[in-house]
Amino acid sequence: MSANQTPAWMNGRGILAARQIESMAAAGHISAPEKFVAGQVQPASLDLRLGARAWRMRASFLPGLGVPVARRVEQLALHEIDLSKDAVLETGCVYVAELMEGLALPPEISAAANPKSSTGRIDVFTRVIADGARAFDTIEAGYKGKLYAEISPKTFPILARLGSRLSQVRFRNAATALSDDAHAALHAREKLVTSGDPLIQRGVAVSIDLAGVDGLVGYRAKRHTGLIDVDKSGAQPAADFWEPLRLAAKARAELVLDPGEFYILASKEAVRVPPDHAAEMTPFDPLVGEFRVHYAGFFDPGFGAAEAGGAGSRAVLEVRSHDVPFILEDGQLVARLVYEAMAERPSTLYGAGLGSNYQAQGLKLSKHFRA
Repeated sequence: MSANQTPAWMNGRGILAARQIESMAAAGHISAPEKFVAGQVQPASLDLRLGARAWRMRASFLPGLGVPVARRVEQLALHEIDLSKDAVLETGCVYVAELMEGLALPPEISAAANPKSSTGRIDVFTRVIADGARAFDTIEAGYKGKLYAEISPKTFPILARLGSRLSQVRFRNAATALSDDAHAALHAREKLVTSGDPLIQRGVAVSIDLAGVDGLVGYRAKRHTGLIDVDKSGAQPAADFWEPLRLAAKARAELVLDPGEFYILASKEAVRVPPDHAAEMTPFDPLVGEFRVHYAGFFDPGFGAAEAGGAGSRAVLEVRSHDVPFILEDGQLVARLVYEAMAERPSTLYGAGLGSNYQAQGLKLSKHFRA
């Protein structure tokens, strides 16, 4: 290949698929002291692993233009934590951890990060920070340097260690988010959500389900619980950490969100992500209510798709009220799905032989809990 020839893995505009991510790593654009582990490369994203060190911080921060994260850590850290051994990260505290993966992105490739679904569902607020960053979870095209994760458990204390995967990153060759017209055309062809005539406005609107199944509409997190090991599936009884929320048969389908409480709810619509697209869930509108919806926003190609065993999958929503009690009503619009073209169709879709935890889900807690 000549010096001016574009690598084959960079052909195509949009979100890079698993094969392209692996080719990026082989070409030295993603570095790590250890090889990727099984399941780390997802159909449209890469899980990021915690490195050997973390620090308890005085406060959250952004480094700012030209400032390395390590300099701000040196100024603001209270103490260092050795992640080569199990480490307890306590609620109400802010931590910064170095990540194993570093980047040397080509000038055409940018990246965006998000918490993994299992991280958001246990109310662990996680954001990726790059050197010189002026925004969280945003990595500019051509970035070269280390990556760090800000970690702040909000409800449950967690147990983490070297190699724990709390965040994920997507790589993008040019901005390819769909316009409203393109969203409408894609919905007409693929039926992105099961509502008959969804509101399409900077994405496809998603509403809350408070009708429930057999009266169960969601879960509210308990306080003062035991530890959650972020790497262990099915290790904790759900009843020790969650209070089921049920509505009486003739009660009005609404829920009062109490300030400071954390809820797991589900979308009213089943959601589909076609194999040649990826999606991200974002808040519908900050002006419609004093609450936050959905920490972990990435939806991979094939989520909810019948061909990947996901027909009927709903979006599970992490919900927290802000400063005042707020009433959510059944069918209220709470979030939007923004779809984006893939640079190529992934060879394996979400749920199709990947051991994906949330394919074909309804109202579902994170993988850490057993019934």
